[in-house]
Amino acid sequence: MEQEKKVFTLRGKSLEELKKMDIREFAKYINSRERRTILRNFATLEKCLQRWKKYNEKGKQIKTHNRDIIVLPQMVGLTVYVYNGKEFLQVKITEEMLGHRLGEFSVTRKGVKHGAPGIGATRSSAFMSVK
Repeated sequence: MEQEKKVFTLRGKSLEELKKMDIREFAKYINSRERRTILRNFATLEKCLQRWKKYNEKGKQIKTHNRDIIVLPQMVGLTVYVYNGKEFLQVKITEEMLGHRLGEFSVTRKGVKHGAPGIGATRSSAFMSVK
């Protein structure tokens, strides 16, 4: 049996339909917190989106410190370098990221990797001689 490729939809709208929408109209299809952010920072988002399109056409890397930008349908397919506090991490924007913030995909904390226990870490190692 052949598996059919699943078509991405967000609340019943395909990606092509979402790309044709105005940013304010797209805001109706996402969570309330992100909706408020889009409606309040509409001018900033549009300016950012236009700048990113120019950079993409010129073949330049898109680097940003602004981790609270909401992912819009027009951004799908772009590769953005998002700052995590130490370095710029590459984030390829896909359909599933719509409505989320860029910072969610650029992790700021490393996972804990435990090594061997040091001297004094356990009761028995407290009385060992240190040479």
